Amino acid sequence: MALALLVLPPIAAGAVDMPAEVSVPSFWDPSHRIEKPDLSEMRAIRILVESENPPFAFIGADGLPTGFSIELARAICLELDVPCTVQTLKWDYLPGGIDTGLGDAVIGSFAITPESRARFDFSNRYLTRPARFAVKRDAPQMEIYPEGLAGKRIAVLAGTAHEAYLRAFFPGSVIHAYKTVEETRKALADGHVDTLFADGLNTSIWLNGTAARNCCRFAGGPFTEARYFGEGLAIAVAPGNDELREAFDFALARIQQDGTFREIFLRYFPVSFY
Repeated sequence: MALALLVLPPIAAGAVDMPAEVSVPSFWDPSHRIEKPDLSEMRAIRILVESENPPFAFIGADGLPTGFSIELARAICLELDVPCTVQTLKWDYLPGGIDTGLGDAVIGSFAITPESRARFDFSNRYLTRPARFAVKRDAPQMEIYPEGLAGKRIAVLAGTAHEAYLRAFFPGSVIHAYKTVEETRKALADGHVDTLFADGLNTSIWLNGTAARNCCRFAGGPFTEARYFGEGLAIAVAPGNDELREAFDFALARIQQDGTFREIFLRYFPVSFY
């Protein structure tokens, strides 16, 4: 069942003290000025998000939708100074929402793929899904590159792009492919492997949750090869809707520059996956 609400302004940037050393992604060149498009003819923007996909969107304690996508939409609409509504839909109905005219844009874990590019136009990226290595919290320092992990036991989910990447670029490592994500994490926590290689976003949520029992931490940096891990996430609009796409590009650049994007990111991803 869809739920619509009027989008309100986000919490002001700087309201939460965020540590400066935490890595937050940036896909905008600060030296490149983007002119604000003329939106005088745009009366409202209808944004669609997935109804239940935490931390991107979920029902908060007050019974209203909240999450990274909701807050991002609020920040964008505040920057554009255009009234917006957000409507939540089940994943199966989300892409069709633009086709049928139910909404103007989709914000959320809607990935850029060859298939989605054939159906929609996209704003600039605002997030990617890098792969990351995780180790036990008390593990000795490891060199996170192929030679440094030669002979090391690495847990990975079988049949994934992460397994394919390891087999292509880490041939000297001992790869343990498991059938479920839970098995890979248990193998690391129990010390059966030296490290885990997986989707950084999901791993960050696990590391920050109670299930991990503070066992583990990220090691090394993000692996972002698009061929294996995708082009990332962007705002989808109808083909040819250049006015709206350019408006989103402008707003994304502005909220990156003024720190709003950083605040929203760390509110929902306190253990950064970058």
